[in-house]
Amino acid sequence: MPRHARKRPSRVRRLITAGTIAGGALALVSTAALGTAQAASAATTYTVRAGDHLASIARTQHVPGGWPAIATANHMTSPYAVQPGQVLTLPAGSTPATKAAKASKSTSTTTASSGQTYTNNLDGWIKHSLAIMAKNGIPGTYDGIHRNVMRESSGNPKAINLWDSNAAAGHPSIGLLQVIQSTFTAYHVPGTSSDIYDPVANITAACNYAYHRYGSIDNVNGPY
Repeated sequence: MPRHARKRPSRVRRLITAGTIAGGALALVSTAALGTAQAASAATTYTVRAGDHLASIARTQHVPGGWPAIATANHMTSPYAVQPGQVLTLPAGSTPATKAAKASKSTSTTTASSGQTYTNNLDGWIKHSLAIMAKNGIPGTYDGIHRNVMRESSGNPKAINLWDSNAAAGHPSIGLLQVIQSTFTAYHVPGTSSDIYDPVANITAACNYAYHRYGSIDNVNGPY
């Protein structure tokens, strides 16, 4: 029998086989560990832009659990304010918007459940709110809402009053129409966001409050 054809002792064969199995197992463990590390390093983040708020971010980034999930992931508490340039961690399962969806605030749009599309700016927010108000029997006009919005917040959905008596009592006036949380909660209109900073929800709740107290937002010409 030629030398190269001689069988190795059984003990040697066992060691080689064991080594192959151990090496394969080690490779699998290493691959799994690498995959975990890569997944961790690929955590999804979002950089806040001007005009953003948690509800809009949750909507555009398709975040499971909505804006409360973002707040939890970033250890945020009320009033849940964000600033342009701030980097937020998005919960697992979020689907970041495409570059096309990241158009400027003035040209982006939102679509209501009815299929109607509204621009994602003050004009669109008021028109969207008016459509919801009409369905819920809440009176008000575009001019009445716009006039009060400009007086109360200058059109900034993140506006918050930190100096008046409401703020001193621990419940500041917030959003486009500067409502406090208890008023927003009491007059919140179903079908709108539960986030007081959400432009459409803020307008609609404030108009609902004005309807019950003054007959219409059109009748409000000063602090209310």
